[in-house]
Amino acid sequence: MASSSSAIRSWRTAFLTLRDETLASPPPQVLLALLQDLMLSHSFDVLVSAAPDLPPHEVNSDLVLLAELASDSSVRRDSYDVLLWTCHLLMQIHEVSCKLFLDISNSSWTIILRILQKVLEHSFGDSDNKSSESSNKTRVMAEVLDILRLSMKAYRRHNSHLEIMESARLLVCTVSYLHAELLNLHYPHGIRGPSNDSLSRNPICNNLWDAQSLALSIMGDSLTGIVSSIPIDLWQSTIEVLRKVMDYLTSKNLLLENSVMSRLLTNLLNVLHIVLLEPKDSLSGHVPGLVAALQLFLSYGLASGTPLPFLINDLKGKSLTSNGLESGLGKSRKSDAGPYRPPHLRKKDGFSNNPADTQCSDYLSPNFGFTSSDSDHSDNDGSAKHVDRYRSSKVRLAALVCIQDLCHADPKSLSSLWTLLLPENDVLQPRKYEANLMASLLFDPIIKVRMESASTLASMLDGHSLTLSQVAEYNESSKCGSFTTLSSSLGQKLKQFHTGLLYLLQHETHNGLLASSLKVILLLISATPYERMPSNLLPTLIGSLHSRVKEIPLSKSSNMDLLVNGLACLAVCFSRSPSSFHVLKFLEEDISQGFSSNQPESSMFCFLFHLSESKNHPSIIYEALQILRAASHNYPRIATRIWGHISVSVSELLLVGRWDSDSEICTNSCKEEFSKTVSATTEKCLMAAIKVLDECLRAVSEFKGVDDFQDLRLLDIQRISSSTRTKKISSAPSFELDDLDTSNGVSTSHGIDQWNEVISNHLPKSLPHASPMVRAASLTCFAGMTSSVFTSLTKGKQEFVISSAVTAALSDAVPSVRLAACRAIGVLTCFSCIVSRSKVINEFIRAADYNSHDPQSSVRITASWALANICDALRHRETELISVICEDETTHRDSISLLVESALRLTKDSDKIKSNAVRALGNLSRFISLPSYSAAEKLKSSFSTLNFNGNHFWLEKMVQAFVSCVTTGNVKVQWNVCHALSNLFMNETIKLHQMSWAPTVYSILLLLLRDSTNFKIRIHAAVALAVPTSRLAYGSSFSDVVQSIEHVRESLVLDTSSTPSNFKYKDNLTKQMTLTTLHVLGFVSPSDDQALRDFLFKKAPLLEEWFKGLTSTSATCGQPSSKGPSSTHNEEDSFLSSVTNRTILLAGLESLINVYRSSNHHIVSQRFEKLLNSLS
Repeated sequence: MASSSSAIRSWRTAFLTLRDETLASPPPQVLLALLQDLMLSHSFDVLVSAAPDLPPHEVNSDLVLLAELASDSSVRRDSYDVLLWTCHLLMQIHEVSCKLFLDISNSSWTIILRILQKVLEHSFGDSDNKSSESSNKTRVMAEVLDILRLSMKAYRRHNSHLEIMESARLLVCTVSYLHAELLNLHYPHGIRGPSNDSLSRNPICNNLWDAQSLALSIMGDSLTGIVSSIPIDLWQSTIEVLRKVMDYLTSKNLLLENSVMSRLLTNLLNVLHIVLLEPKDSLSGHVPGLVAALQLFLSYGLASGTPLPFLINDLKGKSLTSNGLESGLGKSRKSDAGPYRPPHLRKKDGFSNNPADTQCSDYLSPNFGFTSSDSDHSDNDGSAKHVDRYRSSKVRLAALVCIQDLCHADPKSLSSLWTLLLPENDVLQPRKYEANLMASLLFDPIIKVRMESASTLASMLDGHSLTLSQVAEYNESSKCGSFTTLSSSLGQKLKQFHTGLLYLLQHETHNGLLASSLKVILLLISATPYERMPSNLLPTLIGSLHSRVKEIPLSKSSNMDLLVNGLACLAVCFSRSPSSFHVLKFLEEDISQGFSSNQPESSMFCFLFHLSESKNHPSIIYEALQILRAASHNYPRIATRIWGHISVSVSELLLVGRWDSDSEICTNSCKEEFSKTVSATTEKCLMAAIKVLDECLRAVSEFKGVDDFQDLRLLDIQRISSSTRTKKISSAPSFELDDLDTSNGVSTSHGIDQWNEVISNHLPKSLPHASPMVRAASLTCFAGMTSSVFTSLTKGKQEFVISSAVTAALSDAVPSVRLAACRAIGVLTCFSCIVSRSKVINEFIRAADYNSHDPQSSVRITASWALANICDALRHRETELISVICEDETTHRDSISLLVESALRLTKDSDKIKSNAVRALGNLSRFISLPSYSAAEKLKSSFSTLNFNGNHFWLEKMVQAFVSCVTTGNVKVQWNVCHALSNLFMNETIKLHQMSWAPTVYSILLLLLRDSTNFKIRIHAAVALAVPTSRLAYGSSFSDVVQSIEHVRESLVLDTSSTPSNFKYKDNLTKQMTLTTLHVLGFVSPSDDQALRDFLFKKAPLLEEWFKGLTSTSATCGQPSSKGPSSTHNEEDSFLSSVTNRTILLAGLESLINVYRSSNHHIVSQRFEKLLNSLS
């Protein structure tokens, strides 16, 4: 007690005297003398022993005072002893007071950090200081790091972000000083120093590495949890110092295999991982260096010795197991392991003097013990005597994590560095001195590292799938070592990628690694452009997946995820587009093996049908059905051959899944109970089964289905523009379209037989099903029906289809089911046999209108689409199918009124709905009598083609809706407005020259034609401007129309700034502008206003050159070809030939001649007469 009181008295005397003497703020020289007299004269141990017995706030206040005064005196070069003494005192006090809590404020902590910074600067930054001896520097660094370590340990939870940031800045400086010191050891006085082996045995070097490791460890602890708030300057300085350390270690070949270096590299990579999680600035300048260094870390700890005989011939005959590559290892290491020792005692048995510790890593060593444990170190693994080798695996793990971080942070910069991370050849040959991700995946002895390699490969593929699919191309002639293009290089890597993963797929037995590999394969399939790869690559992959998946036992629940992942890979293989002819041949050969129930795994389809049986787990059933669906879609030729088995499988699933075989139809309460008892996975299986049926029905119908109704609009546009457009079935595989008539002897009925079977056996069970997903999928089947199939059905089955769609649209409580019903109605209404049945059309109108009020936008979108299709079908019936005798005389006026009001209301909805509403109004405006207000009383039914009389309010509201939508809607809305105006202009009851809104509409069309960046909009605007059939219809806007169209035609010839998405439409726009220009020029006359005639005279030279091109082309096309009837003209020539056959071209020339002649421009008129004569 007496000694404690004496120590406290000494403490207080010293610090009170110091406070009194420094009240007057003495100069640095006096302050330094005071510190030396008052503090250094006291026994150091006495002051340290007094700290625990003093109040914490007093100790804190005195220490901060001492640190502040020492820092102020540091301007003196002889102040180093005071700084060092203060630092040592702070370290001792912090170590003792860890048992207490010193409430250090932000300002106090800043002062302490400042004194530590001064100590480091005097120790490492001043070469003339006496502290320049390495031993002194090491001791100073150790004390500074101890203070920071103890502070973080004691106050981490109470430190503010600012305090942590300041500590991190000091740690960055610390690592930088240590790096500089290590460089001095390696290059003393600028001359190359001792060898790496000498450095590894140098205790000073080891001490500096230990200090650097500790600094990085503290830095990682301090930055953890606050990575999102790291300021950009701290982030940049951290990444730069980490780069320097990594470059130094790798460039000097200092990746020594010992415990010191393992700890250093692990801490280094952990800090790198933290700063890469949320980059604050561009990494493009750092990525190449980081990847080059991280690549070397992938082989760290795999010391070289006698190389393992892992040759390709050996690999093909041996198994790659979860315990590592067993070939060439001889006897198991476990036989020599000796007695078991617990993990906590194994470090005491470590062979720290093993010379292998100081060897630089190459790749594999025969002395390396393998392990398959999920932990770094298994308790029963006798080879764990050498603990550091398993610690080195943490370095490899950390390096893989950092590569993943780079994949997420800057995938673009990483794309050019695939050469470092992936092999281009001989992927199954492990190499010394060459580490890559595939080598880590295939050959690393630690299972954790291999699984992390798989995750890294998945991250790389996920970030570069678009680049690979667009650029990669396999070139068989590429030679190793020669220059290769980026596309060829990526193609080679993808080929090696497949080779390595296929080998792993066939031989790996560790379920965790196999599951990770399947995830990589899934991404690899999605990223690989198989059409530019070896033709047998995809079929080989499918065969390997099938072979491995069928070996997975279904009886073990632990294999469930593995089997599901494997089936998912197969589904992606079959869904790849474009379809592969070699895969088709593979499937046909597989089907030719038959479907033997005794050997369910004899063929792939037999295996899939076996998996789709109801006795299996729903997840397995679902994935098997997904494969069947993808195969039926991309390879429709097989659909007819496997139809019978698909029908049986779906019938079985529906029978088991109904749960109500004794009842006829589920009631609402039954459906609610079902939804509570049946899992969502089971419902997904039933839905998938119906979707397989749907896909097969579309396949056997040659993918016509929903594309049929497009013919109506195509014919309409072609009549308006005189430009032929072809219809393409976009959902059908490209190679099938060229070879549809080869069916290998299998008769086809275009789906009629299959549809009859489905309507008789499957849909009556699935349509009233309790699950909404199943009901929706069943109704979606109707959207794939073709007109020929529907016509071939019996009257009863037709009524079943119609009533099912209408009843679901009006009565089902689930929005998704009503949506599917509306989609079915939108397709069915386009069939000619339904268009002629007004009663059915009225029911469709009522159902679509009902769903157009739904609160869910997705339902309203589909309902508006169905409404537009109904209007399209009615327009087609009234304008083109006059001879068709309808069951009723006409569609009820109330239904037409309902269509108009619904469409007008929907034009105020979102763009997707607005687009359909405008299309509906355009079709209605084509055939409904729409008189103006002044003519409403006088109009009589004198137009035989117009059966529906509207009112003048409809016309005004329609035009207002068109103007509003074209100014506020998106691209699709705008070109639908243009098409709608084309229909409106063709209405015979509308006198355009009398309409007050006509100039506004013409101005809008001209504005779209001139300024729109979308060529489809400009094409439709040009079509609409060519619809009026007389000069009178253009009214007062005629002069503006002619001049604007001519300006656009001229600018289009010189326009080279169109975007790539418009390239395919530019030719059609040019043709349409030719037609529209000739159309309006045919109406010019001498009676037009002077401004228009002056414009035509000004443009005479340009018009003459243009007409010369048209007349010469027309004359050439009109002459017999010297090459016989089989010769063909180019597309432009055939177009001009159809346009200029003495119709529009002649009318345009004659009109211009009359205008020039009446204006006394005889020379000009004579030149045009010469062109006219050349056509005669």
